[in-house]
Amino acid sequence: MVKDNILNADDEITNYSNSQAQEYSEVCNFLKIEIEKIMHDATSKIYYSAPVWFIDGIPIVGYNATAKYVNLLFWSGQSFDEPELIAAGKFKAAQIKYKNINDINVKSLHRWLNKSKELIWNYKDLPKTHELTIYKKSV
Repeated sequence: MVKDNILNADDEITNYSNSQAQEYSEVCNFLKIEIEKIMHDATSKIYYSAPVWFIDGIPIVGYNATAKYVNLLFWSGQSFDEPELIAAGKFKAAQIKYKNINDINVKSLHRWLNKSKELIWNYKDLPKTHELTIYKKSV
């Protein structure tokens, strides 16, 4: 039996988004809606204090609000060949930063989300294998 005070992932993500400053809250809520339109088979949760969507346990896309912007991160984004996405970290992640909802190009966002479902670097096995490999989805 689930306790009433335990939030599901959707509630946690909504709470995260709504807890941001108004301008960033609008960006977060919009990103959540758009991500869920495209990533309908993904699971989501708060991961390292930010909303993240996963395919087969592998992080695919997430966002976090900072004092200056909302950062949208694609774990495999460097492989998308998309100049608007800026490399982040030492692996294959890339990001874009938004200051307000008007900064979001929905067509580009949908293109990146679709690419993120197809080109997946296997971060889940990185601690075991010590190398990043392309994930092959089982059919």
